[in-house]
Amino acid sequence: MFAGHFGLAAGVKAMAPKVPLWALMVSTQLLDIAFVPLLLTGVESMEPIGDGGYGESIIHADYSHSLVGALVLSFIAGLIAWRVWNRRSAVIIGSVTFSHWLIDLVVHRSDMPILAGNFGDLPLLGFRLWELPTVAAILELALVLVGAILYFRSAVARSGGQKVNGAKRFQGYLAGSIMALLLILAFVSDYFSI
Repeated sequence: MFAGHFGLAAGVKAMAPKVPLWALMVSTQLLDIAFVPLLLTGVESMEPIGDGGYGESIIHADYSHSLVGALVLSFIAGLIAWRVWNRRSAVIIGSVTFSHWLIDLVVHRSDMPILAGNFGDLPLLGFRLWELPTVAAILELALVLVGAILYFRSAVARSGGQKVNGAKRFQGYLAGSIMALLLILAFVSDYFSI
């Protein structure tokens, strides 16, 4: 669901244009950013199942993708955004960070713990949509397309009132088109495991 997270962030940017795009893109992937060093050090792991294609992994992310871990990372991201920008940006950044966990909850197999380190061996969470890869791909593609459309429309609208020989309007179309292309390429690379 890598690309779906980016699609959501692009859609949020359209509704909150004052929040920097880079901050939204980082916050939507913050759980995965935290996962990488933990994966590289062996603290967390991935276990391929089947041929290891789209959604065919059990992810043992007992810290970065635990409910408590996601809440802590979301709180920290929001706190930093509040200090750097303002309270509204903090709520948006914190919410986008936590949206990663909510989206993962829908698609992951039951591999997401409630407490960090799966303390207490509580039941693992996940609604297992990846077991239906076509449905999961349609949902992810919908997130990508909606995010791309919202971002495109917002970029064009924000550039429309500032016409200087059409250059600003062109910049809006260009920015919106590039974002749409990048989101679609992210989905293609995610789906085909490129």
